[in-house]
Amino acid sequence: MENQCVLLFLKTPEIGRVKTRLSKDLDPRTGVDLYRCFVSDILSTLEKTGHSIILCHDPPDDPKAIRRWLGNRHPLMPQHAGDLGERMADAFRNCFSRGFDRAVLIGTDIPDLPPAFLREAFSGLTDHPVVLGPAEDGGYYLIGFRTDSFIPEVFKKISWSTPSVLEQTRNILEALGRSCHLLPIWKDIDTVVNLKALSKNPYSRRNAPNTLAYLSKMGFN
Repeated sequence: MENQCVLLFLKTPEIGRVKTRLSKDLDPRTGVDLYRCFVSDILSTLEKTGHSIILCHDPPDDPKAIRRWLGNRHPLMPQHAGDLGERMADAFRNCFSRGFDRAVLIGTDIPDLPPAFLREAFSGLTDHPVVLGPAEDGGYYLIGFRTDSFIPEVFKKISWSTPSVLEQTRNILEALGRSCHLLPIWKDIDTVVNLKALSKNPYSRRNAPNTLAYLSKMGFN
């Protein structure tokens, strides 16, 4: 696993910067607290897999805030300027330049991500140049490449934050003649409805204990 890396895209936990959709229905401070729980849970899952982890942080000029929050366990990588696609492409380039052979990138909206999905993602890169984790909302929660199969074109001309992200990405891959390994569908947690579903899922209690404990205090049970 020493040549395999997980790129975790995250933001400094500040009001107005994180969980903005949830904050419309909950108070902003609750949104920040939930975000902290999400990150704590997904990091715990990643650490149990044994893969190297790089924390790709936004804003890029405030690494000290991330260090104060998450400590020094994992290296940092700033998310450079540009849209989401440009920032993800840059993260992969940076990762492969550090000597990793395989890398997958995920966000923080999946606190209950099953560890088996990560194992399948890296395994899928053995026979396919790309791996994607489809999200229920039409996007994807994970994307991965080998160093010899990185395709920056999949991040260009995408309508980010729309239900067509996955479809557009797969269309680009098809046009380039590249095969793709698809992981099981999983759900991003972006709304109160998502939170209620998460709180009632027995499986999530194993993989997202911090989030579930916080939701219990809020009365989601």
